[in-house]
Amino acid sequence: MQPNIYRLFVYGSLRSGLLNPILSHITRYFVFDGMGSIQGNLYDMGEYPGAIPCTEEDHLIVGEVYHIANVDEFDKAMEVIDDYEGLIVEPGEVPLFRREPVHVLFKNSTVVAWMYWYNREITDRTRIESGDFVAYKMGIGR
Repeated sequence: MQPNIYRLFVYGSLRSGLLNPILSHITRYFVFDGMGSIQGNLYDMGEYPGAIPCTEEDHLIVGEVYHIANVDEFDKAMEVIDDYEGLIVEPGEVPLFRREPVHVLFKNSTVVAWMYWYNREITDRTRIESGDFVAYKMGIGR
């Protein structure tokens, strides 16, 4: 993993407002900075969305930007989130997501943060046109 990236971008079931139990873990270690967006497509996978990179500039995924409160606790904090996101698998299994650094459009600039891309095939899944999973789940902008 790349060193010195201490931000996290969450766009799906980890966003505040969805009452995911792992959110209490995130807020224990990370400080909310605000809303941001990244280039990509978002798909409805059922209980969670799957983000896939794309090069179309008008396809944005909306999410929340956080920074780690204590740099020394970053690895410990991310290990729990990696496990939740299905990165830790048995040999021969394909992880559900992969964690990569991304450029997040944030407050009229760009910051680099870790995020989780969906790591499997998207077949016959609905694209969330708005790129906003919370709004989509609430029936806004379907």
